Amino acid sequence: MQLTGSVPALTAAYEVIRQPLGEILPRLSAVLAELVPHRAVAELSTHCAHSPFKTYGAAEITGRLSTADLTPLLASGIPGRPWQGTLTLAGAERPALVVTSRATPRGAVLLLVRDADATPADEPAAALVQALWDVVTSHFDRMAAEALPGALARSRTAAGTRARVIAELGEAYSAALTGVLGVLRSRSLDDAAARATATDLAVSALVDLRAEAERDQQIAEEPAGQAFARLADSLRPLVRHSPVRLELGAPDSPRTVAADVAHTARVIVRALLLKVLEQETVTRVHVAWQITDDELRATVRDDGPGALTHGVLTPGGVAERLAVLDGRLDVDAVPGWGTTVSATIPLRVSQDPAPDPLTALGERELQVLARLALGHRNRAIAQELHISESTVKFHVAKILTKLGVESRGAAAALFHAVA
Repeated sequence: MQLTGSVPALTAAYEVIRQPLGEILPRLSAVLAELVPHRAVAELSTHCAHSPFKTYGAAEITGRLSTADLTPLLASGIPGRPWQGTLTLAGAERPALVVTSRATPRGAVLLLVRDADATPADEPAAALVQALWDVVTSHFDRMAAEALPGALARSRTAAGTRARVIAELGEAYSAALTGVLGVLRSRSLDDAAARATATDLAVSALVDLRAEAERDQQIAEEPAGQAFARLADSLRPLVRHSPVRLELGAPDSPRTVAADVAHTARVIVRALLLKVLEQETVTRVHVAWQITDDELRATVRDDGPGALTHGVLTPGGVAERLAVLDGRLDVDAVPGWGTTVSATIPLRVSQDPAPDPLTALGERELQVLARLALGHRNRAIAQELHISESTVKFHVAKILTKLGVESRGAAAALFHAVA
């Protein structure tokens, strides 16, 4: 695809972000291939709780890349200033282009691994890669921030699976290496030098394993105080031109929370605050998070008439988002004194998460199903998504097969039940 000119560049960006989430990186690689030829591409996107590290391209390179390769690049990268140079990747010195996003607060880095004899990309090409990566990560950040129930369900299911796999691998490696250390420390061995060397290697392996787990946690989780500060920044503009006084109670906890939990808590609190502000007699609202070992409780308390009900507060996706995370909403309204609304979200990811049938669907199929669930016909769906009617029929057929249902109505009912 020729990317010179603003219109082709915008078209390219649209073609990338319209893909299902799992196909965005391959599509981005294909779009950039002519502009900046490369053998492999990798990304580390900290807003993605369930799959922050992705690769695409030559297997001999991608198979040997890990978060350990990209974490230092993310930490040292300057948003908006692409870096080109040589890095040790997949066991060899390779030229690379590294781009750090300007569009997401927690950071996202894109790595293009180039051929050994590749010349550096010129400034316009690097700038265009930067712009496309900013668009892609802005798209990712919006999806994460909105905490849509379908995407949230996939995130929680994948996070549970990942947590189980990491725990199992960690236990297996720790047990094996601890056993090795026990043997090597035995006084029955004569070769002290060999024993000392092997011991050092085993200790280093344990350290690396634990460091890998810590890196994964840092990417997939967010410090509670930092997560609340981001919420506070988004709430202040809502009352800037209002007589209502906003009081904020940050969590008094050093622990971290899963990114999907933090996103959901922020979205729910904003939705609740907007409902609270619709009351004419409110003069003060207190917003706070409390965090224990097991749950995050987000509380919104006002001094209004005390007339809010559960039914008034739950529209807007609040109940659906909480249901995905097994959370609950409690409303305590005292006439004449105000209302206290508490959204409680469990912090522990289930090791055996309930299967969500929507996880089998791609992003485009979810878009079609959402419109189908609203009663839209194929022609209307095609117009809304800018695709052909035959393509809509193809997607509908795949949706029915993947969900194991026989009719559009059954698919719509399943969508409403889950999402």
